Amino acid sequence: MRAFVAVVEEGGLSAAARRLHISQPALSQTIGGLERQLGLQLLVRSNTGVQATDAGMTLLNEARAVLARHDQALAAVASHTPAKGSVLRLGIPLELPRDLLGGPLAELAAVHPQTRVQARHLSTAAQLTALVQDELDIGLVREHPIGNDLDAALVVEERLGVLLAADAVPENGGAEGIRLETLAGMDWVGFPRAGSPAWYDEVTAILRSHGLDLGPAAPEDQALIPEVKLATVASGKAFALAPPDWPDPVPPTLRRLPLIGNPIVRRTWAAWPANSHRRDLARFVAALERQTDTPGRESR
Repeated sequence: MRAFVAVVEEGGLSAAARRLHISQPALSQTIGGLERQLGLQLLVRSNTGVQATDAGMTLLNEARAVLARHDQALAAVASHTPAKGSVLRLGIPLELPRDLLGGPLAELAAVHPQTRVQARHLSTAAQLTALVQDELDIGLVREHPIGNDLDAALVVEERLGVLLAADAVPENGGAEGIRLETLAGMDWVGFPRAGSPAWYDEVTAILRSHGLDLGPAAPEDQALIPEVKLATVASGKAFALAPPDWPDPVPPTLRRLPLIGNPIVRRTWAAWPANSHRRDLARFVAALERQTDTPGRESR
């Protein structure tokens, strides 16, 4: 019902998919399944968007009422949730933007001073498993969760550049950046696929499409810490992907350059159990979402 309401209110599948943080094909399947379940056409699709049929308008009014009552019921039950001594178990990946958590954590501490945050460095795959097994309350992951067990919100997008040895920078590599294909012949200092399969497959597909050699695969049990990246890149025969605000100072022997056209964009989602009614978690997620919409930060 939330998906249907979003499509009608946004006037199209594309805008509604962005609002719900899911793919357009997945949203289209959801709406199609709802129409099949009811045996009615709810939307009329055209090149300019979608419009609700008479049956769709009836469902829209009823759906809004049902969702409002549903949210009201959850809020009433959540008011009985004990807040004293709560622990918010947070999973975070490597290379998280340094200013992403400061504001939201400060807001959480101000509004819910009884909540203590317990952070763990985990890969995306490990976080998703921990969330389902009730070992984490919220995770910051590099791929959108699949299925109905977890909810998610996009919190940051980073246009990745590259790290190169200074003496390996192509002659045409200037302040405006370089093209990805100019790195053909160099190895990519990658990360284990097991840590985030969907993100790994996206990156490798982009690199291959630009004619790049991926080099030897990273060991599946090895977390690629910054020190390992820097040492490998310093050899002059490899490159690594790097976010705009690399978390550590780049040695003078290395250079970070943006990629012209921004072919590789890394997205980070906040993910949490769909059945969670915690007010402190909801406040933290809302603060993360507000921070991504501040001027100067790339967001959805």
